[in-house]
Amino acid sequence: MADPIRKYVAEFLATFLFVFTIIGIINAGVGSVSALAIGSALMVLVYAVGHISGGHLNPAVSLAVFIRGRLSAVDLGGYVVAQLVGGALAALVSMAIWPSAAEGLNFESTSSAFLIELIFTFILCFTVLNVATSKDHPDNAFYGLAIGFAVVVGVAAGGGISGGAFNPAVALGLAVDGVFTWGSQWLYFGAALLGGALAALAFNLLNPHDREAVEV
Repeated sequence: MADPIRKYVAEFLATFLFVFTIIGIINAGVGSVSALAIGSALMVLVYAVGHISGGHLNPAVSLAVFIRGRLSAVDLGGYVVAQLVGGALAALVSMAIWPSAAEGLNFESTSSAFLIELIFTFILCFTVLNVATSKDHPDNAFYGLAIGFAVVVGVAAGGGISGGAFNPAVALGLAVDGVFTWGSQWLYFGAALLGGALAALAFNLLNPHDREAVEV
């Protein structure tokens, strides 16, 4: 399998499994354990495909890695398509097991939900850039744990306000499943992509020695 296709398939498969697992966790109704379960799922899958694609599983992360200078424009497009298709397909397959009875999440405050998605996506992407792409941490073994727990923290702190997606592929999958409304997708996509871009700018500012560029 050609290397670019191999990376895109890895991102598709891992994102599919991640969103499928999230929907299962939601349907299991495990309450306060949800944050740990979702973060653990991300950690496992990042470790599983990190050596192939970097284990982004998230268009916001891919955008951050692109701005940081470690992903080409072509691969950015391939990753985002693979992730969004994986998330949507996971929701469709999940309906064969857990027929969606959700009515769609409504926000008490749209501005609060946007800020939660923005800030915790920033934390997630900033963590990814520093533990998985930094030259100061070559061949480390803790990157998946740090990335997974960034999501644990975000879901625990902000999930009750925004739903805790921090990922456009997750938001799309949960809209297909009915957990999120279609009208809220602008919030999840906009906040996450802005958070990813700001995280990359912060990384580049704090790590000028680490700036790289790849062919477009």
